Amino acid sequence: MEVFGSSGTRGVANEELTPAFVLRVAKAAGTAWQVDRVAIARDTRYTGRMLADAAASGLTSTGTDVDRLGIISTPGAQGYAEREGIPVIVVTASHNPPQYNGIKLVGSDGVELAVTDLEAIEETLLAGEFAVAPWDETGRVREIDGVRDAYIDELLAASDRETIADADLTVALDPGHGAGTLTSPEFFRELGCRVLTVNSQPDGKFPGRDPEPVPDNLGDLGRLVRTTDADIGIAHDGDADRAIFFDEHGEFVSGDAALAALAAAELESGETTVSAVNVSQRLVDVVTNVGADLELTPIGSTNIITRIEELEATGEHVPIAGEGNGGIFFPDYRLSRDGAYTAARFLELVAEQPVSEIVGPYDGYANIRRNIKYESTAERDAMLDAAANHAHAADAELNTRDGYRLDHGDAWVLARPSGTEPLVRVYAEARDADRATQLVDEMYETLAEAKVDS
Repeated sequence: MEVFGSSGTRGVANEELTPAFVLRVAKAAGTAWQVDRVAIARDTRYTGRMLADAAASGLTSTGTDVDRLGIISTPGAQGYAEREGIPVIVVTASHNPPQYNGIKLVGSDGVELAVTDLEAIEETLLAGEFAVAPWDETGRVREIDGVRDAYIDELLAASDRETIADADLTVALDPGHGAGTLTSPEFFRELGCRVLTVNSQPDGKFPGRDPEPVPDNLGDLGRLVRTTDADIGIAHDGDADRAIFFDEHGEFVSGDAALAALAAAELESGETTVSAVNVSQRLVDVVTNVGADLELTPIGSTNIITRIEELEATGEHVPIAGEGNGGIFFPDYRLSRDGAYTAARFLELVAEQPVSEIVGPYDGYANIRRNIKYESTAERDAMLDAAANHAHAADAELNTRDGYRLDHGDAWVLARPSGTEPLVRVYAEARDADRATQLVDEMYETLAEAKVDS
């Protein structure tokens, strides 16, 4: 796909992602969907209203009525889509910096569109053949109230409120000025937690921290946990579809460790989980110990969603899936990444033991990454050919879903081209740092030699 990537389309607002472009995307969606009504939601970004207005204009020009949901998390918008049985356009750039914005397209079942559905809308967009309603049949717009309250009610109904409330937990929360500021504090309080917040004012310029919940952006949350003796720290990204945790000592918890802990609590023998090709050895080890199966996809939520739907269509049970960036699916609840719901499921574990003990079994893994730049497609192709030859010659299980991943049982190495920069990335993970370094260096040297010879 040229326009829609692994999680919608994004760019610097008013430069790459302009109102004119969003208008065309909305016209393409309205034409392809052929429905009477579509909702529009947005996160807190400064340019969100401008782009949501453009989307509303595009939809109404095709004769489609529009429900304006205002600011709400992506999973909250997905809940509205499922309840009302209508598609939703979400204006968000998720974890990207403040100057970015983007578009996610959600189906009437509340699920981000699968690859085939995105391709149909992209074909309409690129062809420029849009439905045009007569002036007196253009769509009408209405503002919808109570959407955030309905979302919180759904979360509460799906959570183990009694177990969490009985534990009398103190939660330090950093929603990062994003959409989660308007729902997560209330949700965790309704679960019976004492909630302390930082960066919890909705602000589209994200003055306290950038939207991505990575360690360099979360110093305030670690300090809040330590100074208040909180039981856990919870952070969201801009549209609150991710949850990242800190332990009771104010130490950052790797998203891979949290996913492994949740999977260990959720998976049973014979079940299946889905993750991307850069999946951590932590999850591989959990799957092996439980006797479950692991399916790998190209990186990105759209690819994971598509594979989950394919597996469930054949009768496979996928109780949990996701990536180590805090984006986790619980398909029995809803096929969406939901930072608030993920946090609630983790709080159920914290009610029984401290965070440090929950993730303790998943410490001690070493992750190494190196990047190698290329100046031309010839250099890139030469490096990828070398990676393929290296992979086929190795005594390891090969996965080519997204680059070349070699599983050695105790460790893995992956070489894949970046989707956003002129780089080939090399990742490796093992329990032993020397082992991970060795695997990365071997692959890197292979690529470097091929680049020189190209």
